[in-house]
Amino acid sequence: MADQAETLREIMKTKNGPVPGPSGEKTRIITIASGKGGVGKTNISTNLAITYAQMGKKVILMDADLGLANVNVVLGIIPKYNLYHLFRKQKSMREIIMDTDYGIRIVAGASGFAKIANLTEEERFDFVGELQELSAADIIIIDTSAGVSNNVLSFVAAADEVLIVTTPEPTAITDAYGIIKIIATEIDNLNLGLKLIVNRVKSVVEGRKVAERVITIAGQFLNIKVDYLGYVYEDPAVQSAVIRQKPFMIVDPKGKASICLKHIVSRLEKVEYRDGKGLGGFLKKLLGGGNEDRDPRGLLTRGG
Repeated sequence: MADQAETLREIMKTKNGPVPGPSGEKTRIITIASGKGGVGKTNISTNLAITYAQMGKKVILMDADLGLANVNVVLGIIPKYNLYHLFRKQKSMREIIMDTDYGIRIVAGASGFAKIANLTEEERFDFVGELQELSAADIIIIDTSAGVSNNVLSFVAAADEVLIVTTPEPTAITDAYGIIKIIATEIDNLNLGLKLIVNRVKSVVEGRKVAERVITIAGQFLNIKVDYLGYVYEDPAVQSAVIRQKPFMIVDPKGKASICLKHIVSRLEKVEYRDGKGLGGFLKKLLGGGNEDRDPRGLLTRGG
């Protein structure tokens, strides 16, 4: 696995240095993972990709959840080809990449083909070789399967940044710590940005408490640094968007979840998020116009 991860990192390079994407910078790989299913990882991945595209970035979203792919479902599209055709050597990566109406390109996962959910070492190595077709993108976002497999760890090890998605549910918190522990113990020379997103929170305080719990335990028992990237509010618009098979960033771009995700992207890009209404308007929109979740210490602007 370590050799494959190193190959994936090197695939974006030439002897003259990094291969620049359209923006002039090297392709950035963001892997999104979770300890358990049902925490909204695919929704986060898809809408994160769209948010970046709206910023003018050239984005490729890869559904690497082999066997239970959902990105195309969230987008409401039916790909003609997917990773199954790639692994069976029926199509190349260039042939299975698909344009969408949302400003991003996707590599669809092989939903329903459980037998390829865990690839052999040779299959994973061949797959890495195909990834050179993605090097023209500014950003590659990889939506992995829930839990930990050799496939997931390969994508984690190769990423520039890894986003762990959890929710306030006790089982999700436990599993988030579990995947962080496995990442820390299984990946040699861990040198990546490990960041936490708390999804479906009811308040700023709830998101912060969940993050502090995971980060503190990871620091004490694993000696690994995890950054709190931010939270995403529980938002009825998200479920409505899922039912309509459209990204919530498109269905309700000014909704709570959408604003939270824009704020998360601003933290990833190390820029200040502005919605044209100043900090007061930003806070008011996020807090639904109420005052039940006051933030006197400015926690929100620091990601919670």
